[in-house]
Amino acid sequence: MMSSVSGSWEPDWRDGDNGGGAMLSLVYICAQKVVSDHASLRRALGSIPRELYPPLFTAAFLGGKTLVLQDLVQRWPFPILRFQELLGVRPGQIHLHFTWESTQTVILGIVAYLGDAISRDNWGSKERGRRLRLLDMTGTHNSILEQSPGTKSTLSRTVTLAKACIELSRRRRSEATQAAKRRRGHGNSALVPPNPLDSVYVEVRVDLFVNSTSYSVLREALQASVHGPMRLRCRDLRAKELSLQRTVALLELLEPAGVRQIDLSFNNLGLEGLNALLPAMAKFSSLRSLKLPYSNVDVRRLTPDMEDALRKFAALVGQLKSLKELNLGSSRLSGRLRQVLGGIQEPLESLELAFCFLLPPDLYFLTQSLHAPALKKVDLSGTNLSELLLPPLQQLLAAASSSLLHLDVMECRLTDSALSALAPALWRCSRLRYLGLFSNPLSSQGLRTLLQNCLRLRELRLVVYPYPVDCCGEGPDWGDFYGAPTDGFIDQQKLARFSAELQETLARVERTDVVWTTDLCLHRNLDYLNL
Repeated sequence: MMSSVSGSWEPDWRDGDNGGGAMLSLVYICAQKVVSDHASLRRALGSIPRELYPPLFTAAFLGGKTLVLQDLVQRWPFPILRFQELLGVRPGQIHLHFTWESTQTVILGIVAYLGDAISRDNWGSKERGRRLRLLDMTGTHNSILEQSPGTKSTLSRTVTLAKACIELSRRRRSEATQAAKRRRGHGNSALVPPNPLDSVYVEVRVDLFVNSTSYSVLREALQASVHGPMRLRCRDLRAKELSLQRTVALLELLEPAGVRQIDLSFNNLGLEGLNALLPAMAKFSSLRSLKLPYSNVDVRRLTPDMEDALRKFAALVGQLKSLKELNLGSSRLSGRLRQVLGGIQEPLESLELAFCFLLPPDLYFLTQSLHAPALKKVDLSGTNLSELLLPPLQQLLAAASSSLLHLDVMECRLTDSALSALAPALWRCSRLRYLGLFSNPLSSQGLRTLLQNCLRLRELRLVVYPYPVDCCGEGPDWGDFYGAPTDGFIDQQKLARFSAELQETLARVERTDVVWTTDLCLHRNLDYLNL
């Protein structure tokens, strides 16, 4: 299918399943052949129907044909170029074919495209209707790929885009200065056409990642992009280890429309710092996800002034009317969850409370809150669920059973008996897709029982399970141990046999659609906004 507006097609580079292997489509095979001969394709680009550009782009991008890719971008015949549509990537899907070189080539292609339009005044009325106006690079970030050989992180992409934006802005200022001189020397200014450079721009929608090293260049780029030829529009912002002043300055430069997630990790701002920061987020009317892990928030023992600060924090978060996800990971919230969430009037769908020192009253409150029936994702990792918190967790699962898709209870000291007690409530969560159990002291037999019971969860697709305790050698006492045993404590042969047994069981019951793994990389790729 082809859209005349976006130039998108329904990528059929993989058609169906044939005996467990993906089968390349005929269109994609033909496109691969065409892009393999850059010289011939370049000569023919002027006469190729525009409907062929999307499959050629897909084949060139995934095949790393950078010269072809740059030519295609510079000649792109549609107003919109969307990565996610052209590459056939569903939200949250792992795509092992993304390469940094291809992504960088697209950016360089846009730079060359805009540079040509600026220097040659090549943006006439006849061309404007079919010229590229929007490059959408969102939705292709993948934490697994960033740790793989030959790939680079979102930070590298952010810096490359920022430098390109600054370079193009400077170039246009230079061209504008030359144009002004020509106007002054023209004589009759009434005969001089308006400066066409103001209409030469491409909007780039992107997910940005910034830290203390890249802050200055991104800030300059955002300032330059307001009226520049490359206009950066942020969808998801990840800012790590930035000061309060820098974070506020960055938020003030972002366009309010379109920002859906702000992730401020390791900012160490504390409650008062967050209260100074949150008003800068009020302009983001579409903000759905706010992540504040490792913010140095401790509300366990509050002075009267800190009580006021907690009430203010709750009120400020409550002003984010579109908010659906809140991550307060590694905050010390013992007994205070009711006050922390007290200002939120609309139900949250994702709540990440990993390592938050929760107490039974916190989970009992959550069970009875307006959020429980709406929760799609819950992360309680690092909470001791083996004793007093087990009953309220059972109630929480029952309350969220019709909505819950993703449950993380890693490093929660869950034993076979605790998991058995939790099982009836867990099996009621019929929509559950992901279950994270890594670093819990479960035995091989406990995991076998879990697998058999999980077969009734027809939508379950991923289970991250722990190393069974009977596959581990002499090591720390699990009763006092948080985290996974080190490689030196794991009997690799026993673990391999057990893993093979699980896969055989899944094959025998025809549930190979479910991935059972100890690989945390698969877990890191999951996100509420992609559920």
